[in-house]
Amino acid sequence: MPTYLSPGVYVQEVEAGTRPIEGVGTAVAAFVGLAAKGPVNEPTLVSNWTQFSEQFGDFIPGSYLAHSVYGYFLNGGGNCYIVRIGPDGSSPGRAGGNGSPAKQVPSRTAPPPTAMLSGYRVTAQGTSASRSVSVEVTDAGGESPPEDHFKLVVHVDGKVAETFDHVSTKRGPDNVATKVNAESKVVTIEEAASGSALMKPDKVTVGLLAPEPVPEPPSTDVLSVDAYVGDAAERTGFSGLEAVDEVTMVAVPDLMAAYEQGAIDREAVVTVQRAMVDHCELMGDRMAILDAPPELSPQQIKRWRSEETNFDSKFATLYWPWVKTFDPASGTNRFVPPSGHVAGVWARNDDERGVHKAPANEVLRGVITLQTQITKAEQELLNPIGVNCIRTFPGGRGVRVWGARTLSSDPAWRYLSVRRLFNYLEESILQGTQWSVFEPNDHLLWARIRRTISAFLVNEWRKGALFGLTADEAFFVKCDAETNPAEGIDAGQVVCQVGVAPVKPAEFVIFQLAQFSGGTSLVNE
Repeated sequence: MPTYLSPGVYVQEVEAGTRPIEGVGTAVAAFVGLAAKGPVNEPTLVSNWTQFSEQFGDFIPGSYLAHSVYGYFLNGGGNCYIVRIGPDGSSPGRAGGNGSPAKQVPSRTAPPPTAMLSGYRVTAQGTSASRSVSVEVTDAGGESPPEDHFKLVVHVDGKVAETFDHVSTKRGPDNVATKVNAESKVVTIEEAASGSALMKPDKVTVGLLAPEPVPEPPSTDVLSVDAYVGDAAERTGFSGLEAVDEVTMVAVPDLMAAYEQGAIDREAVVTVQRAMVDHCELMGDRMAILDAPPELSPQQIKRWRSEETNFDSKFATLYWPWVKTFDPASGTNRFVPPSGHVAGVWARNDDERGVHKAPANEVLRGVITLQTQITKAEQELLNPIGVNCIRTFPGGRGVRVWGARTLSSDPAWRYLSVRRLFNYLEESILQGTQWSVFEPNDHLLWARIRRTISAFLVNEWRKGALFGLTADEAFFVKCDAETNPAEGIDAGQVVCQVGVAPVKPAEFVIFQLAQFSGGTSLVNE
């Protein structure tokens, strides 16, 4: 309190009795996998697909990371962290004979075939399989064509593929090089020497079309379990995400790429996923989105969940089956793990409805079909053990997420939305009450804490995140002399008890219909 020595009017800024708590972000994903380029073992923030492709490259064979990130953004995801793993700073390569990574050699493609046609150089081009290409110069069509005009005919495998009539070697719109290079999909032409002319008739075989180079898939042979798990101190693998507090969901789609290529076995897959679950439980503010191996039947996924990955955790979820999407790397459709698309659905659901709404009965964007079609009876075997099924529904309803459970056996933490709501509330209260540290531990502090947390929970109740007709039914906040006895105060502790009643999803909607006899009621007069 300042000391006043002269008469006058004084204005002071004082703090309000409560300090608002701002809700933290709930949908920041982290993806761990293989990429064509970019920093290795360095969590990198990207906010859209363009940023990802610029820093980590495009779609590549043998990797699911790009597909998962693309599916994440397509389904409504925003910020995410990318952790590229590999043996060194270059693309992952195969191990040498002594077990060390082999030296990386850039993939090279033979130069396209060329041939000289009088004073012009003709070069074959193309994106399909190798084919025989020849170029022929003949007389121009029509009656009395200009003397300097001629016709250029391009043959592929002995058949006429393209014809350029009334072209010339003179400068202008009819110039043969200008016209062919602008319109041809088979060859390009350039003048080898100034003032060159094309003889009529003349024909040259260029050779074979140069096949488009296909990027070599990144090998996972040198990637062990440790490469995925990493080390928190060295900031490697997904363990390095301990330093990134914003992450709320973790996915490792390329774990299945390594499994498909035979680099790791099923036991190693389980080991990595166990480490993912342990990481999320340790952090206490994020969820692991697990993938199952490809091409499993309902009976096989049941055994995978019940016997091989018998996890019991409220910080992990499992989605199945794989989804079919378009693969720009090969120009065909391919099946990919669903974790990236599901993470995008979580983000979209949080933005549109809120973290308290179960991210289920939501359409998966960019998905053509599923690897395994299941029935209602088959899902009845999987839903109780925590397998969140993705199903295709008739009537134009598309492909939808049809499950919202964690892998916990505890009924209190059965539903994903409940666990994520508590993550959100805990982190928001944690960050929003930092002001209370080192404040005088008395009744005034306890009252300020009560008001601050109660104001935050009232807003969440009004959003529909808490159950109850009134705020008193939805939550309670207790911070008084009973929770803070003298011995606790002497120890420098402030204890505040908060209880909330979360809303839970209507997983089973039941309508009870009964038959009754209708008619006019009789009234006794």
